[in-house]
Amino acid sequence: MTTLGDSFLTAWQLVSLADARLAGIVWLSLRVSLTATLIACIVGMPIGALLAVGRFPGRRILVVLFNGLMGLPPVVVGLLVYLLLSRAGPLGSFGLLFSPTAMVIAQAILVTPIVAALTRQVVADEWAEYREQLRSLGASRARAAATLLWDGRFSLTTAGLAGFGRAIAEVGAVMIVGGNIDGVTRVMTTTIALETSKGDLPLALALGFVLIAVVLSVNAFAYALRGWAEKRWG
Repeated sequence: MTTLGDSFLTAWQLVSLADARLAGIVWLSLRVSLTATLIACIVGMPIGALLAVGRFPGRRILVVLFNGLMGLPPVVVGLLVYLLLSRAGPLGSFGLLFSPTAMVIAQAILVTPIVAALTRQVVADEWAEYREQLRSLGASRARAAATLLWDGRFSLTTAGLAGFGRAIAEVGAVMIVGGNIDGVTRVMTTTIALETSKGDLPLALALGFVLIAVVLSVNAFAYALRGWAEKRWG
């Protein structure tokens, strides 16, 4: 059997046997990325909805800004968060650098513009359709935004999934602020990068398999949940 074949076989054994080291890395990755995505949705969705229905000075600039920040380079975010959390930074006294919390902060900053921009588009489409009806009911713009968020909740799962996909696949920012410390801040993507550079292909391949499986499973679950909810509540 070739070396590549041996690597694939060993990788599959690690996955099938639920290797403890592998499981720990996967659990940390999910915890960090899901937390960051949740924070991004809580912050980004209301911002996106208000940008869709609001009319205030600077709105167009903010729309362009959030659309542009969807492509925000992760290493730049990592650098900025590092400077904020380092000992010389304004938040250095909290001792958050090289911790999962720092990784959550970095990922949340990366994901929030994506969620906000996609939410704005969904709510803007809803606003164009229901604007006159909401106005006739005397709804304020803030109330209209909240109503449209609820009405478009199934469509907004796409925004959440896009944010989660960006978070779980991110490398640069979490490596800078997390330090890639074994057993503490080492997640799937950073471990794949490290183990590949070391030539430890089985672990890197195993994590690659799991990473793809996680992304596909989350999307499949969300799709099924959306279909079930739409049938139940319309």
